[in-house]
Amino acid sequence: MYELENVLRPYAWGSTTAIAGLLGRPASGGPEAELWIGAHPDSPSVALSPAGSAGAHAAVEGHGGRALDTLIGEDPEHHLGSDSVAEFGPRLPFLLKVLAADSPLSLQVHPTLEQAREGFAREEAAGVDRAAAERNYKDDNHKPEMIFALTPFEALCGFRPASEARAVFELLVADFELAGLDLPPLVPLLLEDLAQPEEHTALRSAFERLIAGGEDVAAATAAIVAALVSGAPTAPHQAELSTVVTLNAQYPGDPGVLISLLLNRISLAPGEAVYLPAGNVHAYLHGLGIEVMASSDNVLRGGLTPKFVDVPELLRTIAFEAVGVPMLSAETTMLGQEVFRPPFREFQLQRIELAPGAEPVPLAQSGAAVIIVVSGSVLLDSPKGELRLERGASAFLPAAEAPVNAHAMSGATGTALAFAVTTALKA
Repeated sequence: MYELENVLRPYAWGSTTAIAGLLGRPASGGPEAELWIGAHPDSPSVALSPAGSAGAHAAVEGHGGRALDTLIGEDPEHHLGSDSVAEFGPRLPFLLKVLAADSPLSLQVHPTLEQAREGFAREEAAGVDRAAAERNYKDDNHKPEMIFALTPFEALCGFRPASEARAVFELLVADFELAGLDLPPLVPLLLEDLAQPEEHTALRSAFERLIAGGEDVAAATAAIVAALVSGAPTAPHQAELSTVVTLNAQYPGDPGVLISLLLNRISLAPGEAVYLPAGNVHAYLHGLGIEVMASSDNVLRGGLTPKFVDVPELLRTIAFEAVGVPMLSAETTMLGQEVFRPPFREFQLQRIELAPGAEPVPLAQSGAAVIIVVSGSVLLDSPKGELRLERGASAFLPAAEAPVNAHAMSGATGTALAFAVTTALKA
């Protein structure tokens, strides 16, 4: 078992305090958006000494430790297990993040595995630099993901039924009539789009009209926001319309502001989780959570960002279908493990809560695993050794280390809480 040092990504939308507060360390003073725990080649964790070696923080090799992707690459079968290597290749198939959004992330969608492979090969053949701003596919993998809320967590997630989106725009029509204001010409066109009998066509038509942007979209957005700020009635769509005002304050006139009205506006309570399959248009708005995904960086953006937006490729990637919010409930196994299993093979998330004096909890490990402790202290033990993790610490557990049990520390006075990720190959 290897304790890890992880990379903190300082994206501008990140909270300056949430991750530091969760992990019990001083804040850096700047935005702290994502803590990456895994072996993604862009920001791999660094593996420190294995449990049982001299010094809990001694370097595996040299003074700086060893990048986790390098360590895994030296003996994939040992570290990942033969089943994982056979299905996903000689790489850790998942990435765990602690995510802290203080302001909205970009509106985005992730490709299917087939789309990722085709798009990556196409851009490689065209000679597009992998670091170029206009590059869509950074790798040949898909990026299904899930988010587990640690605090109240706000997000946009997938298309709502066209009839529901139409009802929001009909309320705006009534607001303009009540105030004696001229209705932006874009709004009746969107109502026509959303009234089409086939759901797929209705959603695609409205989305295409908005993503095209231009003066009509910017003017309509400005007029709608002005009406809302001046006190136009918003019931029963307060959450959706207040989100329009918030998004426009950061990205005035951006197509994503009104596109948000086509999407499910969700509020997760702490302990709730949602998963995001390929083709799902989404954006995290605010909150702290544990995010898990397939190990990829493929993102097609659709607004709320100054970054490159490739509209034709975006339209090829989106699934234009109304979906219920894909909530994810925990399963309790026969061994008492609390596991969140989205319909993806690459990962599952285990929540581990250990009250003082509680019986140990076995890790639901299938291949390699990573774990992070967010409260209290946890002792991990396996047939090969032990590793103590304090609040804020994380570890990589090779497949060959299994079975691993998590224990409450002797003499602990508070409850320990940890999260572990492994593949779903044996689910």
